[in-house]
Amino acid sequence: MALPYGQRTRPGYAEPRPARRPLLPPALGAPIAARTWREFAYLLVSLPLSIVMFTYAVTMTALGAGLLVTFLGVPVLAAALVGCRGFGVLERARARALLGLDVAEPRPVRAAKRGATAWIGAALKSGTSWRALLYAVLHLPWAVFGFAVSVVFWSVGWSLLTYPLWQWVFPTYVGVDGIQVYGEEGGRNSFYMDTPFEIGVTAGLGLLITLVTPWLIRGLTTVDRVLVAGLLGASRLDARVVELESDRGAVVDTAAADLRRIERELRDGAEARLSGLAAELGLAKERLHDDPRAAARLVDEAHGEVKLALRELRDLARGIHPAILTDRGLDAALSALAARCPVPVRVTVDLPERPAPAVEGIAYFAVAELLENVGAHSGARSAAVEVWRVEERLLLQVTDDGRGGAGAGVGRGLADLAARLGAVDGVLDVDSPAGGPTRVTAELPWRD
Repeated sequence: MALPYGQRTRPGYAEPRPARRPLLPPALGAPIAARTWREFAYLLVSLPLSIVMFTYAVTMTALGAGLLVTFLGVPVLAAALVGCRGFGVLERARARALLGLDVAEPRPVRAAKRGATAWIGAALKSGTSWRALLYAVLHLPWAVFGFAVSVVFWSVGWSLLTYPLWQWVFPTYVGVDGIQVYGEEGGRNSFYMDTPFEIGVTAGLGLLITLVTPWLIRGLTTVDRVLVAGLLGASRLDARVVELESDRGAVVDTAAADLRRIERELRDGAEARLSGLAAELGLAKERLHDDPRAAARLVDEAHGEVKLALRELRDLARGIHPAILTDRGLDAALSALAARCPVPVRVTVDLPERPAPAVEGIAYFAVAELLENVGAHSGARSAAVEVWRVEERLLLQVTDDGRGGAGAGVGRGLADLAARLGAVDGVLDVDSPAGGPTRVTAELPWRD
């Protein structure tokens, strides 16, 4: 599980060792870096794959459009789209392996009804399928350009850089070191050896091209990244649907957990006391004529049990939704929470107006959970609660001077709280180094 922002290491874990410094600066090491060769391989493989994708997409689309006058045109078009989606799977895997680009999988084709006709209709209505077809058509010219530019620069750069080796690897004449070229002087053929200056200039030019080529390759693959992420990844609508489905599951789980908690507290608390109260009142009723003093004592004990049951019911009702929050808002409700905390808490609420009741409730229970952690686990001597608004976000921050070591990955309390906030597009940030202090910041969407 990823650590929250601001939390460097988990409690009990050593600080990570600093990364080793590379032997060469990035500008000099780029030509031999593994990333450069992976991206170069991506550009090389792109050309043949793009030819196959383009040929398939254009052929199948043209065939399907031509057959639309018959009943075969629509299935052929659907097959073209599905095939392009298959190529999209291959392209996402290739980008993940060679470019390190992890693109979210789009939603699969889902038909509302069973049958081939419904499935073909769903494939034709899928925006992801048409974007995959567009990718197959647009990627070929870019693949040709990227292949040509990268191969030319790469081969020319390395050829010129290794030019000095040609003097003895490829001698022109036996017994003569160096490459010689033909020339004309006074009508007679003669031979000239390259001078050290010419060799040095050629190698220097090759070095310059070799050093520039990796960054050129990165620029070319950046366009590929944009194409893959924009046309083959999940659309914003699909991503939002997946996020809402996840949030809905979190909300359902939270509601079920709250119902179980309320049922358990009623059964073990007020219900048990009321059952005992009914038994005591029954005994008092039986002894009312025979032993009035014992009956009065039982009634007095029952009166005490009634008070305790009322207090537990009041606490339970406050846990569901406190009346002071509804009547007087966050300032008064959080002050009441702070008064019940065993650690002295300073409360500052700076809000121009009240947010929506649902947002108020979530903020209240978030502070209640955090203050409970402060009182039970932090060992702090003081704490502070601050609430304010920044544009369309409600921010609340709870700080303490305790021992630290808190984190969303440690225990279930903060993890559950982060899940609850995430269900309403909220964010929980924990900054709690070992030894303290601890700062927990929560963001919630502001809704009037």
